[in-house]
Amino acid sequence: MKITIYDVAKKAGVSTATVSKIINNKGSISEKTKLKVQKVMDELQYQPSMIASALKGKSTYTIGLLIPDLSNPIFAEYAKYIEERGQELGFSLMICNTDANPDKELKYISLLKQKQVDGIIVAARFKNIKLLRDLIKEGFPLALIARDLPALPIDSVTVDDYLGGYQVTEYLLSLGHKNIGVVAEGDRSSKERIKGYQQALIDAGLTIDKNLTVVCDHPTREYAKFHAGSLLDLEKRPSAIFGCNDSLAIGVMQAAHERGLIIPNDLSVIGFDNTELSQVVVPSLSTVQQPLKDIGHHVVDLLTRKIEGKSKMTHRVVLLPDIIIRQSTMQIENMKN
Repeated sequence: MKITIYDVAKKAGVSTATVSKIINNKGSISEKTKLKVQKVMDELQYQPSMIASALKGKSTYTIGLLIPDLSNPIFAEYAKYIEERGQELGFSLMICNTDANPDKELKYISLLKQKQVDGIIVAARFKNIKLLRDLIKEGFPLALIARDLPALPIDSVTVDDYLGGYQVTEYLLSLGHKNIGVVAEGDRSSKERIKGYQQALIDAGLTIDKNLTVVCDHPTREYAKFHAGSLLDLEKRPSAIFGCNDSLAIGVMQAAHERGLIIPNDLSVIGFDNTELSQVVVPSLSTVQQPLKDIGHHVVDLLTRKIEGKSKMTHRVVLLPDIIIRQSTMQIENMKN
């Protein structure tokens, strides 16, 4: 026989209303009562019906997360901190990997709505903007992470990519590098990082050589390795290369190794994101640190406020990046001639 909320209430010696408040984290219930009811639920292996709650117009305490590539460490880390903050607030997380494919985006949006999630967080590279417009018209709670769509009234949390690109270039210039290459991807964040790179060159009185910037068809290490090869095979190859994320930067390092170049003695390399990969590669990767925990927590806070009807304003949170210096960069005067 299926265990019900009435069974839990009876065994715990409390009312069904008290059990409901504990399940939904509502009301003022003593810690002693909460522990007693939770122990009974565990003993009876009681699972609240989220769908039943949704049909009654109540929250299911679930959030959907759409990410383009779970194999990319940055999105895995976003998911980690989103899940962490969600748990703190009593929300579970459903993760959907879209491969930045509009058909899969539509499929997963439909699935999440069928599952009665309370809101959805959408990460970078989301293609089907019409879907987002439709959800906004429905009044469906949404938030963006690592993506900003100024034309749409959606809460967003991003890092200042332009500033990050500027800081990277300014740092490499301080080491004496003037011939600086860039390996990027085709999304908004890379475009902003490139703008920052270009402005730093202009401010230093240097000419922008567009041949030193390559954009990968796909944001993978393999593609980065291939495109970095075109820079490293130039007659006057760059003395430093900026990979617009850590995976791209590691692809650059692989291309350099295949050509017998030693990092940083022959080539300085710097990435962006400060994922765990940046610390385990050899040599360790200089990079730009995003406040990933803050980003993940902020986006959940914004979305849950929308879900609970506590905010009707659109908030765009932009956090600051910070350079992390490790072993993959060097003063040009100390490099091999």
